[in-house]
Amino acid sequence: MRIKELTIILILALFGLASCKQHGSTDNWEKFFQENYVNGTFVLKNMNTNEPLIYNKERSNEEFVPASTFKILNSMIALQESSIANINDTIKWDGINRSFDLWNKDQTMKSALPISCVWFYQELARRTGKEKMQEWIDKTNYGNKKIENKIDRFWLDGNLAISANEQIDFLEKLVRNELPFDKDIQETVKGIMISDSTQNYIIHSKTGWSQNIGWNVGYVETKDNVWIFALNIDMKNSSEGELRKTLTYDILKEQKIIE
Repeated sequence: MRIKELTIILILALFGLASCKQHGSTDNWEKFFQENYVNGTFVLKNMNTNEPLIYNKERSNEEFVPASTFKILNSMIALQESSIANINDTIKWDGINRSFDLWNKDQTMKSALPISCVWFYQELARRTGKEKMQEWIDKTNYGNKKIENKIDRFWLDGNLAISANEQIDFLEKLVRNELPFDKDIQETVKGIMISDSTQNYIIHSKTGWSQNIGWNVGYVETKDNVWIFALNIDMKNSSEGELRKTLTYDILKEQKIIE
């Protein structure tokens, strides 16, 4: 074999190793958690290879209250059950002043999901009712599937719980339109989940916080792949909320998925 051919093979091999290192290692993830003095887990699944990368594997299997990440499923259930006509249908504000000014006005699903408007989704759950809500949670195999307490509180401080790995499984079915909802409903909810986009990627995500657990779950569409992620961290107060996005972006950048 000629020297030139050997050189080309070596270069390609080294490039392959570098690419694997970019996308296939969690070696540097721990530093992001340590630098921010936070305990948590991060799961990242490569849809092309079907391989997950996990930081803090033990915690990735631990179930926590889903908090506002449940709004993803709540949205699809409400649309499927016609608890609301469409994402632009308005629910009138009840006039009660709440902690976030953006919540204190009439809302649509399109406006309520990005700002995580709790009262709007509580009203959707009440309209859906406990029987139908339980039916859809069972059908989607969502977390531990328990909603024994109040219909408008179970995802915030009730019995429903889900792990980071279970979030990944749920989101993968959503990405593939394999959840038991009409395809157009799944596509619609994925659309209102868009939280960031550039020419090179689109991020669909939802944060949450309750019971001292902070979440950021979603997926990244790139030109040639989809990456599903689930983060949860110990989060004592809302002032730590930005850490959910910071840690997510740090890891996605470390993996060369976003720039």
